[in-house]
Amino acid sequence: MQAAMRVTSLMMSCQSMAGLEANQQRLAEIQRRMTTGKTIGRPSDDPAGTASALRIRSELAQNKQYSRAIEDGKAWIDASDSTLSSMAVQVRRARELVQQGINGTSSQQSRDAMATELEGIRDSLIGLANTTYLGRPIFGGTTSGQQAYDPATGAYLGDGGTVARQIGTTASSRIDVTGPEAFGPAGADLFTALSTAITDLRTAPANLANDLDALAAAGTRLTTAQTDLGARFNRLDAAATRIEATTGDLTASLSGIEDIDLARTIYDLNVAQLSYQSALQATAKVIQPSLLDFLR
Repeated sequence: MQAAMRVTSLMMSCQSMAGLEANQQRLAEIQRRMTTGKTIGRPSDDPAGTASALRIRSELAQNKQYSRAIEDGKAWIDASDSTLSSMAVQVRRARELVQQGINGTSSQQSRDAMATELEGIRDSLIGLANTTYLGRPIFGGTTSGQQAYDPATGAYLGDGGTVARQIGTTASSRIDVTGPEAFGPAGADLFTALSTAITDLRTAPANLANDLDALAAAGTRLTTAQTDLGARFNRLDAAATRIEATTGDLTASLSGIEDIDLARTIYDLNVAQLSYQSALQATAKVIQPSLLDFLR
């Protein structure tokens, strides 16, 4: 014969309190979602969603790093391009002076004045060739020195290393132009051509035609360097656009995993509050205080 189970007031109290606690926990969880705007408060809430969110956040962090690298690269290219533009203007002026020196009607005194002006242009161009960005000479390759060219002799002090920025998981882009690429190799560079022209203006005007050709070649190299920098800037710009689009997609995916449905959450909150209040009222009616409760 099966024994009868006796339901005591203690059992009723424990069951009622357990139900109240469950309702309270559910209400507290929904309130947390409303406060934070997030569906996941701890990994155990949604293990699969947490794993996906962590992966997306990692990709977003990488994209942010790539974006910083791209902006840094674009700033480096801008500095190089503006410097080369300034140098190109002065090279054109140098060619004009040499062309005037070739003119047979120019006196030696005039050519000496031209040579003096060319000296100023040469010094100015060397100064521009030593332009730095964040403490690094932009035409010095990967040198650790502060200058790409010796201000006194015009000798190249940099190296042949190239500067690049990582713009993707497997993609990088070069952002620099070395001195020899922009101004010519040692012994046949822009500064040597200017030094030779200065000397010829003063002592050997017959050689000025060769000097003019050398300066024309130097001007062409500057233009070519600027064209290369423009192509690299466009590549960085395209990479920035791609990363921006990818970041938007990843952010939308992360929002879909983590963010709450506000209308649904408000509805759930109202239901949970009503359920909790109803449970309190029902429990108060079921568990009536006894005389012993007042005598404790």
